[in-house]
Amino acid sequence: MSTRTPFFDFSQKINYKTELLAGVTVAMTMMPESLSFAILAGFPPLVGLYAAFIMGLVTAIFGGRPGLISGGAGATVIVLIALMKSHGLEYVFAAVALAGVIQILIGIFKLSKFVRLVPQPVMYGFVNGLAVVIFLSQLEQFKTVVNGEEVWLSGAALWTMLGLVAVTIAIVFVFPKISKAVPASLVAIIVVFALVLGFGIETKTVNDIASVSGGFPPFHIPNVPLTFDMLKVIAPYALIMACVGLTEGLLTLNLVDEITRTRGNGNRECVAQGSANILNGFFFGMGGCPMIAQTLVNLSAGARARLSGIVASLTILLIILFGAPIIGQLPMAALTGVMVMVAIGTFEWISFRVINKMPKQDIFVGILVALITIFLHNLALAVLIGVIISALVFAWESAKRIRARKFIDEHGIKHYEIYGPLFFGSVTAFIEKFEIDEDPDEVIIDFKDSRVSDMSAIDALHKISDRYRKAGKRVRLANLSEDSLVLLENAKEVVDVELI
Repeated sequence: MSTRTPFFDFSQKINYKTELLAGVTVAMTMMPESLSFAILAGFPPLVGLYAAFIMGLVTAIFGGRPGLISGGAGATVIVLIALMKSHGLEYVFAAVALAGVIQILIGIFKLSKFVRLVPQPVMYGFVNGLAVVIFLSQLEQFKTVVNGEEVWLSGAALWTMLGLVAVTIAIVFVFPKISKAVPASLVAIIVVFALVLGFGIETKTVNDIASVSGGFPPFHIPNVPLTFDMLKVIAPYALIMACVGLTEGLLTLNLVDEITRTRGNGNRECVAQGSANILNGFFFGMGGCPMIAQTLVNLSAGARARLSGIVASLTILLIILFGAPIIGQLPMAALTGVMVMVAIGTFEWISFRVINKMPKQDIFVGILVALITIFLHNLALAVLIGVIISALVFAWESAKRIRARKFIDEHGIKHYEIYGPLFFGSVTAFIEKFEIDEDPDEVIIDFKDSRVSDMSAIDALHKISDRYRKAGKRVRLANLSEDSLVLLENAKEVVDVELI
């Protein structure tokens, strides 16, 4: 039986060696992803590392559960690409801070439970679409700028890039079969880095994109005009980022709950994420959310406490302060290869194996969500549309379940025994089942196997009662559930029905 994880469990026995090693390992796997996501969005690479440090530290200390790792994630960064291109980095910082405020409000008002409304087909489409977006974004690394114009690599430069990417992918794929003591992505980056330095290979490096030299994250108020027009620009991006970050974060939290057989606190995680994103907006970070891959790395390394997340974020800060010259020399081919493998690992390949077993409407929803994610780069919109369509399909299927068993008893009273839920989707079929003109003078509608769900159902009962009354006949309702009676009581001023 699961137990809720306390905020700070001082009685928990911590394996410090395991937590320290897990934290360093997580930092090494998070760093290339944070750099790659920042570069993908057109941000300075250092902005990605600041986000990894701030998100990781704040959520590790104050988050909804131990073991969850947060950083500069691709899911939230992709949302901000269009804003970066249209209005620049300062507007991005403002949007990130506003997203943090929205997330805190969601946590305060305890709205995290609504993540349970995301159906599995929507998640398949969301994750698969995200994987494709990450993969396609790596194609940008095969371009270079010539005379102010961006062109595709060609000749020796192209083959060098392809070769180094292939080596990176091969190492990430093969190394776990040899040893899992060290992250395969870290090994791949080190090996490719050594090859480039050892053989003097000419190829794109992080320094060719931007400098990563920096110090402690500086306090920085976003340089944007404090006007309603500015708010109109950033609000949609902030809302989408907040929703995407919380969706991915709360789903990751649920995954950790299943693995550790404990229960985290979703609302507290919302507040922690929001606080971290506000700090990102004012300390030169691109924002982020929990990262599934890094969380799984952390758990597989044996970490179960908050210490590993704290160590990971502090390790990244040390790299920023003292390791910038080394990071700047990292080959972009190595980061590209790592991101390709992240895309492959993110894709839900199991969705292909179960596709012939899924209902057609679920297949449609999954494909639609994936296509919206890929072509619009709008993850929140994709999830929202998927949830709405799934809800409408569910309502349609539920509406078809409404049935009525009819019979006349020995007293000449006609009974309608209703089966299935009465709600907005089934009221039309419900009303069509009554034979008012042919029915005797007294009718009983029995709700023993049904329930009245909403105002549309209440209105349908009012209409039926009114029609029988106008026909000079008496109709009564029987065996209503307690919640149905509450609905009728609340609507008694506008609804006239007779109960048994």
